[in-house]
Amino acid sequence: MAENGGPSTSRMTINDELPRRPPMDLPMQKFRLYETRSKFYMIGRDKSRTYWRVLKIDRLDSSELSIREDSTTYTERECSDLLRRINEGNKATGGLKFITICYGIVGFVKFLGPYYMLLITKRRTIGSICGQNVYAVSKSEMIPIQNSSVHADTVDSRNEIRYKKLLCMVDLTKDFYFSYSYHVMRSLQRNLCDKAKGQVLYETMFVWNEFLTRGIRNHLQNTQWTVALVYGFFKQESLSVAGRDFKLTLIARRSRHYAGTRYLKRGVNEKGRVANDVETEQIVFEDVPEGLPVQISSVVQNRGSIPLFWSQETSRLNIKPDIILSRKDQNYEATRLHFENLSKRYGNPIIILNLIKTQEKRPRESILRTEFANAISYINKDLSEENRLRFLHWDLHKHARRKATNALLLLGKVAAYALTLTGFFYCHVTPTLKHFNNGHEDTNNLESKLKEVGNVANGNHSTKQPMFQNGVLRTNCIDCLDRTNVAQFAYGLAALGCQLHALGVLDSSKIDLEAPLADHLMGFYENMGDTLAHQYGGSAAHNKIFSERRGQWKAATQSQEFFRTLQRYYSNAYMDAQKQDAINVFLGHFQPQHGKPALWELDSDQHLSAGTNWMVDFCFLFRSFFKRSLSDGNILRHSCHPVSAPNLKGNNFPKTALPDQWQGAANCYSGSSPEISSCNANLAFSRFAISLLDLQLKPYHVFSYRLLSLPKPPYFEHKV
Repeated sequence: MAENGGPSTSRMTINDELPRRPPMDLPMQKFRLYETRSKFYMIGRDKSRTYWRVLKIDRLDSSELSIREDSTTYTERECSDLLRRINEGNKATGGLKFITICYGIVGFVKFLGPYYMLLITKRRTIGSICGQNVYAVSKSEMIPIQNSSVHADTVDSRNEIRYKKLLCMVDLTKDFYFSYSYHVMRSLQRNLCDKAKGQVLYETMFVWNEFLTRGIRNHLQNTQWTVALVYGFFKQESLSVAGRDFKLTLIARRSRHYAGTRYLKRGVNEKGRVANDVETEQIVFEDVPEGLPVQISSVVQNRGSIPLFWSQETSRLNIKPDIILSRKDQNYEATRLHFENLSKRYGNPIIILNLIKTQEKRPRESILRTEFANAISYINKDLSEENRLRFLHWDLHKHARRKATNALLLLGKVAAYALTLTGFFYCHVTPTLKHFNNGHEDTNNLESKLKEVGNVANGNHSTKQPMFQNGVLRTNCIDCLDRTNVAQFAYGLAALGCQLHALGVLDSSKIDLEAPLADHLMGFYENMGDTLAHQYGGSAAHNKIFSERRGQWKAATQSQEFFRTLQRYYSNAYMDAQKQDAINVFLGHFQPQHGKPALWELDSDQHLSAGTNWMVDFCFLFRSFFKRSLSDGNILRHSCHPVSAPNLKGNNFPKTALPDQWQGAANCYSGSSPEISSCNANLAFSRFAISLLDLQLKPYHVFSYRLLSLPKPPYFEHKV
């Protein structure tokens, strides 16, 4: 990143006396917060200590967020002089006081009282991509904007405290990461081929503090003072194969759309957004000294809940509740929207790997299997042959019962085939291209520049032509946690072989399952799977296949699986309602208002996309007449019953598009991308209106904790 421009900090020049244009393309990375009685002053500087900026936040008006950015760009000496003058001018009211060092603004939030400012006060480096550091949050702080001497007459003070505690349940020190100079919310290929920056980046689906930063971004019309937080997983390690050093990075980005916990967010909503939507990117690049050209490769895959309107009742008596399917969406509009969005994000083909069970004594998963196949068949009727969704059913549970290694081998073949359809990204990055995010690139199409770079020799080997990924593999099971993670590892292993072969590290594009590198990659995906499972399901992932693959003692594996099942059950039944409320407040899905019901007084979070208060009142009036469902558009009246699965043997699935050796093992199509449209208005409204009425299970039965001999959740202790 070009951080060394601008005036010198050691001596003044003639240009220092003139107004300097703020370097809007250079991010500030360190800040100092000061306060007077009437204002906060935040002083920010860039990494090289060249540019210094000042932000002023008014503290006297509690009803509005008043922020002003000084248009002057200062030197360090000028900034010190400014602070000295501010202190002199405010001596009568206590002067200027230092508050804290921080590393970026997470955002501003208001409940029923004053605004609060969320800051990152400690960070740690967790990796780098193209020479740009990526950080995790080590400590954060919430600071009230209003001066303590300005007392607001708030009758809702108890609720205010409760909202603050609720927001703090979203722990920024767990699984959130950010970068000042690399757009971690986007894939490497997207970053190198699309020079979008600023506000547009915050509006993407993977920036979790989009709502919290909206106020300051609208005020300042820039993103110099804020950091974009991505929620998911990030792990990077240096590895070596045959004397060649490279870095392996695994990234998971969780979507903020339709986000939540396992039983409270299932299936799809009316906008085509699915629950547990996570993008996984695997990046490999040469470990070379800074300033030298580097070969780099990435591959992206996706997981997400089955895009149908379905749910499972949260139950304290049943660890595996029944699956309830709604067939109201006759034209599968929400499902269509979901795949059109995938196509818009990744291109074509869209390959769907569906891992759920095909046959059961009591139909549960097979209900969804049949309906999912029907939905894809219906959608493909309107698509040309080359643009159809490619759909593969593969019952992982059935194959895993035979032998874990066999299941992984078969998944590896499926993954290798999918990889031949989508390809992966590879290019040669020069030192100039490493700084693609700073706005200095005046070429409209960076793809052409990457191809030019491909014609340049590097060292002792000629540089290969760049390659691009078109399309994506989308994997799902029921929760999109345990089985899905095994399949994503198989795809990652197939991709890693191709990536290292492209980098010239391996002579072959295939990595054997017995190779140490495969075990190392398995550890990466196992860690990622555990992290994502904790976020959505409340426990670590069930890693039976991985455990058996490593030769772990069977009794130990069974004990571990049982404990995780119990832990997930406890979290889902007793903790998830409050966790969902916290997520809804953090993402801005619920915004407290005076005279309106508090969040914990509502029976469901399904109303949160309404935006109209009369619907909330409607929910309160009629809530007792309806039964809870956990996916938008799937509210069941008491007279409704779960849909039984048809006879699977009688289904006429479309002709497979897989190679001949896979005939009989799967059903497959090809994917496309028409423009995204909205769902039928009448259908969406009727589903939404009913969804306001569904009930949320509240963990108030204390006797259940005694029965389980488990500790009570922490929010019992400060329940208002």
